Amino acid sequence: MADFSLTTLFVVPVGNTLPSTGSTQNLTAGQVGIFKADYTVATAGNIQTSNKYFYVAQGRTNTYLQGSKRSDKISSTGTNVTEWYKATGDSTVTTQITEVSGWNVTPETDVTITLRAHSSYIDTLYFNGFTRSVTVKGSCLACGGDPCGAVNYQTLVDAFITKFTAAAPGNNPDNISFNSFFTFSRSGSGQSSVLVITGKALTVYGQPCDVAAFPYEYDRMYFRTFAYAGPATTADFIVADSCNLVATSTITRKATYPTGSSAEIAQLEKNYYSYQAGYLKHLYRMVGYNENFESWVSSGTTYDTYYIKFNTLDQSAYQWGDYIHQDSTVIIAAPAGSVSTGIQTVLAAALGTPTDQTPGTPASAPLIP
Repeated sequence: MADFSLTTLFVVPVGNTLPSTGSTQNLTAGQVGIFKADYTVATAGNIQTSNKYFYVAQGRTNTYLQGSKRSDKISSTGTNVTEWYKATGDSTVTTQITEVSGWNVTPETDVTITLRAHSSYIDTLYFNGFTRSVTVKGSCLACGGDPCGAVNYQTLVDAFITKFTAAAPGNNPDNISFNSFFTFSRSGSGQSSVLVITGKALTVYGQPCDVAAFPYEYDRMYFRTFAYAGPATTADFIVADSCNLVATSTITRKATYPTGSSAEIAQLEKNYYSYQAGYLKHLYRMVGYNENFESWVSSGTTYDTYYIKFNTLDQSAYQWGDYIHQDSTVIIAAPAGSVSTGIQTVLAAALGTPTDQTPGTPASAPLIP
């Protein structure tokens, strides 16, 4: 098995209709269809009927010296399929929320909260994340006339909010305050006061007007929270010390990535363009040189993505030769809704229900933290 698959990406146009008659030569530019081994249209009712395999095809705008874009042969019963899964598109992006509660502070004790934030861009600026601490002096906590009495936790939380929301020192233009990445509030009151820390949405960075650029990347901002007794530590790596904690930090909502955005799918079109271009396979900075490049992404559309990884149907083709066996992958990005549902219905009739690999679902890798 090679360490990569020969990948064919099909971006389904908005409003695409699966053909019901004809063959690949009848596909209009951009139209995606599923076809049987005899070149007739595959439907949910006939995809397995007297049919050894099926393939996915898409019509091209430029048909000079090339026909429709086609996948390799996929078994109509899934015998050569090794992976078949789906990621449901979701344009909603959530930011992280952490609550600091369950305070256990004695009077005259200095209390420190350290925040450590991570994202792709943050980590390029700061080693081990954007790390800042604030300390509230124990002498500033209202505990009444009895120095051994209970600390007023509402006063404590409000004191932290005041320090967190203070502007960064102005003597250095590179100083960044907590306000760049977080918002702070208090829920509850009195001894039940909770410090609520909410991450801000990432800044939307400009996209270069360059077809050869690869600007899209997955990114989210997440952070860790440490509440402990004493002054801010100078250690590079902060870990929770159960003997020194003065409150419990609980992540009540995790930060997530957007899934299936038009920017993400447009990046995939660039990544996999050369795999299926008949000629003029490279992407150049001058648009006039990219006559074969076609984009079927509609800006602002959310896409469901289907992944089929499979081996060569006719394994006898690999019996001899000094080469490594290589598998193939088909990615279908379909606009969420009826277009996506129609494609899944046909594919599921042959391969079964796809595994749900949408980020954040139990079947997918958990987000950290």
